[in-house]
Amino acid sequence: MKNIIKTEKLEFSYYSEDGKETRQVLCGLDLEIEQGTFVAIIGHNGSGKTTLAKHFNAILLPMGGKVYVEDMDTSDETLMIEVRRRVGMVFQNPDNQIVATVVEEDVAFAPENLGYPSDEIRHRVDEALKIVSMYEYRKHAPHLLSGGQKQRIAIAGVLAMRPKCVVFDEPTAMLDPRGRESVVKIMRELKEKHGVTVVLITHHMDEAVEADRLIVLSDGEIIKDGTPREVFRDIETLRKTGMEIPETARLLHALNEEGFNLPTDALTIDECAEAICTALTVGAIINRPL
Repeated sequence: MKNIIKTEKLEFSYYSEDGKETRQVLCGLDLEIEQGTFVAIIGHNGSGKTTLAKHFNAILLPMGGKVYVEDMDTSDETLMIEVRRRVGMVFQNPDNQIVATVVEEDVAFAPENLGYPSDEIRHRVDEALKIVSMYEYRKHAPHLLSGGQKQRIAIAGVLAMRPKCVVFDEPTAMLDPRGRESVVKIMRELKEKHGVTVVLITHHMDEAVEADRLIVLSDGEIIKDGTPREVFRDIETLRKTGMEIPETARLLHALNEEGFNLPTDALTIDECAEAICTALTVGAIINRPL
């Protein structure tokens, strides 16, 4: 499968006002993200995950190494618009992305600025709002919507550009559980129904479990890369880096320390419950007196 994003020896540092380097955030990162996949990136605060995400659509540019989007060098200023057409970005606070006083006008903002004709804009706006289940709110004022609804409008505004990849930078951090669930559902459907590459930056481990691939950053370096089941098996490494562990994995690990022999990759609530019930049932049968 073809890569949509590739980094080569990517380096980035933050500097103080007097020009002195305060911290190197990305330390020679090599990473490839395939088209049509759902990739989650997790890490402790300050690990570099948001800084990395901002390189994917040229909000930040490399200080060392390269970033390519469909083989386009993001450092080439003449390619910036094309890069951002292919990779859209959804941020933590939807209020920072909503620019109009009517929902459909907000979603139309980007296509209008890209110069598409009116009929095409209308089609894109309706399509994007239907994908996020907000079509019936197209005449509403965004500021009257809930946090979850606002985030869906912000996502629709990105989708109206029809990007091949959408980067979600902690999109549920300000939402309640119901709002979080609706946004995660949209991410899954973008990948499964529309073939959009999804990159999720998150600190919610239950969201990371939904991904095809999970990348763990620590101090600007990749320390784990695999499926969520593979990554969360290594609980000790994750704990050493200050990472949270999914509650299901934490429970199974604790039970195993008490003598159970449970699979540590049963990450969903249903899988975890089934594994425990099976173990208890088998134990009861084995220990039943004749």
